[in-house]
Amino acid sequence: MQKDGFKVQQIVALDGISKSFIDGHEQHRVLDGVTLTLHQGDTVALTGPSGSGKSTLLNLIAGFDNPDSGALSLLGRPSSGFSSADWAGFRRKQLGMVFQQFNLLTPLNVRDNIGFPLALNRQPWSAWCEHLCDRLGLNPLLSRAVDSLSGGQQQRVAIARALAHRPQLLLADEPTGNLDEQAGLEVMALLCELAREGGTAVLMVTHSETCAGFMQRRWHLSRGRISEYHSADPSQAQETDHG
Repeated sequence: MQKDGFKVQQIVALDGISKSFIDGHEQHRVLDGVTLTLHQGDTVALTGPSGSGKSTLLNLIAGFDNPDSGALSLLGRPSSGFSSADWAGFRRKQLGMVFQQFNLLTPLNVRDNIGFPLALNRQPWSAWCEHLCDRLGLNPLLSRAVDSLSGGQQQRVAIARALAHRPQLLLADEPTGNLDEQAGLEVMALLCELAREGGTAVLMVTHSETCAGFMQRRWHLSRGRISEYHSADPSQAQETDHG
């Protein structure tokens, strides 16, 4: 892919990905031949009704689950050849994740939570971390216990932690679901701005039209199929080849 005359790295490529689960005595197909690509610097909102497979798609990309069929490539490498160590290395070095429930480490203070991925990669606290904390308003809170913070503050810590090691891909699953509207808007604006500064591709699951509006593109998942739309109405979606 070329952008402004420069070659842009492909981060994620899914080709004909399908995934089913057994529900009682019935097989329920949540992903049905999903094909899409995500490149460096892309920010994409993934929308769709509850139970449509949005979180399943994130789990497949992160290597927490395996597709029934189809091909997944990460950073140009087919995941079919990944060992357990390869997956662990990808998640540790190239992947950041932000969740609705924050998933912070309560025995650690704010600074140590943010620095946790750096410790895993044996990297020092960096000027980039200082910048993240400054932009997210976390410098006065670095010595605080994370369970003493408000929901909005905890989500900012989670974003700083996810971006601290400058991952090439950020997966976010309803990152503002536990925040009030104003805090959610502030968090979304900062997340997108910091991701751009760090050169990180973002794929975000959301039910919020407002949050989806912060992203460059939108994918809608329904009945196992992905479509792309540019209006506020998912009913106008058109199935698209994202290759």
